[in-house]
Amino acid sequence: MTLLDKQKTILITGGAGFIGSSMVRSLVNESDNLVINIDSLTYSGNLSSLKQIQNKKNYKFLNLEIGNTDEVKKVFLKYEPDIIINFAAESHVDKSIDSPNVFFETNVMQTLRFALVAKDYWKDVNKDFLFHHVSTDEVYGDIPKSDPPSNETVAYKPSSPYAASKASSDHMLRALNRTYGLPITISNCSNNYGPYQFPEKLIPHIIINILKGEQLPVYGDGKQTRDWLHTSDHINGILNIIELGQSGDTYNIGGNNELSNIYVIKMICDFIDKNFSKKLNNLNSSRELISFVSDRPGHDKRYAIDTSKIMNAFDWKPSIDFKSGLEDTIKWYVENEWWWSEILETKYHMDRQGNK
Repeated sequence: MTLLDKQKTILITGGAGFIGSSMVRSLVNESDNLVINIDSLTYSGNLSSLKQIQNKKNYKFLNLEIGNTDEVKKVFLKYEPDIIINFAAESHVDKSIDSPNVFFETNVMQTLRFALVAKDYWKDVNKDFLFHHVSTDEVYGDIPKSDPPSNETVAYKPSSPYAASKASSDHMLRALNRTYGLPITISNCSNNYGPYQFPEKLIPHIIINILKGEQLPVYGDGKQTRDWLHTSDHINGILNIIELGQSGDTYNIGGNNELSNIYVIKMICDFIDKNFSKKLNNLNSSRELISFVSDRPGHDKRYAIDTSKIMNAFDWKPSIDFKSGLEDTIKWYVENEWWWSEILETKYHMDRQGNK
């Protein structure tokens, strides 16, 4: 990407989260861009994911909520960003069912306050500016098996409070673009996976539970299907959009890997059984840990997105096939127990299944 060859100031929100930290590491390590990372360090924010770049000269971390208007204004005026990449969000569906107010406060109201600061900065200080907003495939809702994957023109039909809050922020940013001219792009991604993903999500949750010899809870029959996208491919897709996308446009970023949750879980079990049998705590197979539990309220059966727009517009496509990407991810969690054990001890108790 040519963006990585240009010296710009890039402000990333939520850069201590899973996908945000992947973007931060990529930009700091592979370019001379100045990367400003704003993160409020809620339970899923983890600075351990950024240890390798924390002392780099082109990196700056600020512990700050994006809805803190006065402080955000100071950051804009001090660093004069050229690009914003907004990852900041509450993102776990189960938690949105338990506490919907938190999700709408962060994903809608704080995002609105932040975007309005960006609008004034763009208008008064820097006309050569872009706000990229990272969203989710969940805004399209439950896709019937007989329907094709959702493209960017499909009407939103969110099912969960989380999905509804992300749909709201998407609409709000489009309104700022249409009404005020704020330069924005939006990406809607499918399920991400890879190293440094917080333990509440499906793939790390299953890996860690196997390593701990604990049950693998599966909602319903486990036949809910999701499209899986390696976080590295997601980051590359976003950079393509920032470099080449049209202001006001939305782009789906997916892995073109529709698989059922139970199929993915069994893939993880079988790979660990074959390659890390010493960690199975006297089990014949880690599949013995699978436990089917009551389905969650409003659980969508299928997410599926059509990625032809970004693939045709930018010649982008996923580069990491799911099998090899999953195996590398499993190896990473096996080899980096220090990272996730610290989270389990200090931030989070895994008492629910972590899937979308």
